Amino acid sequence: MKIDAQGKSFVDLNVEIRDCEDPEVFIERCVGQRYIATGLADKKLVIEGTPGNALGAYLNGASIWLRGNAQEATGDTMNGGEIVVYGNAGDATGYAMRGGEIFVRGNVGYRCGIHMKAYKEHKPAVVVGGCAGSFLGEYQAGGIIVVLGKDAKLPLVGNFCGTGMHGGEIYLRCNTLPKLLPAQVKAEKLDVLPEGEVRELVRKWCELFNERESEFLQSEYYRLTPNSENPYKQMYTVN
Repeated sequence: MKIDAQGKSFVDLNVEIRDCEDPEVFIERCVGQRYIATGLADKKLVIEGTPGNALGAYLNGASIWLRGNAQEATGDTMNGGEIVVYGNAGDATGYAMRGGEIFVRGNVGYRCGIHMKAYKEHKPAVVVGGCAGSFLGEYQAGGIIVVLGKDAKLPLVGNFCGTGMHGGEIYLRCNTLPKLLPAQVKAEKLDVLPEGEVRELVRKWCELFNERESEFLQSEYYRLTPNSENPYKQMYTVN
């Protein structure tokens, strides 16, 4: 089914998406409508244009492919599914996400992955093709964040990457450690990406955006994890 979003309120647009019986919905001329696909579980959305804030908030298994740029809070508190952004994404991408995957071809703004968390088989992931703003992974409690720095014209990450981090992992594709990392973050240099989840995530990003795997799988990375003496750790329950 095809939906023309021009001139529609976000309320009417979301009602139309939910009432549609087709498993795949194509949305064209999207301009600023917020909360698209909130809590959606069982559809694939292909969107052309620029949605408003909180695209895919509380997403519960649906798939969203955005052929444009995303604004703030994409994937806010999402539980499952995937969001694929063919442009850039704004601040707080993946805020408090608890599951699922977000793939961004370009850059993300400030506080990407803030408060990300994982539980049992639910392990969220964000893969950023370009650069990330300051406070990447702030208070991260679980999951994986990867920043690839393709065609980077800005610093790979902004200031205070991993501030308050007490779980999860951040992978930065670079050969020089970014400045101003907080003391509670431990950095480990990797000559290549290890086999496992993070390697498969980067492979998927390459497949989605038609990039050569060898360029990204054979690069040097830094892996950031919480320091075992992290003073923030005692403030949280750890299973």
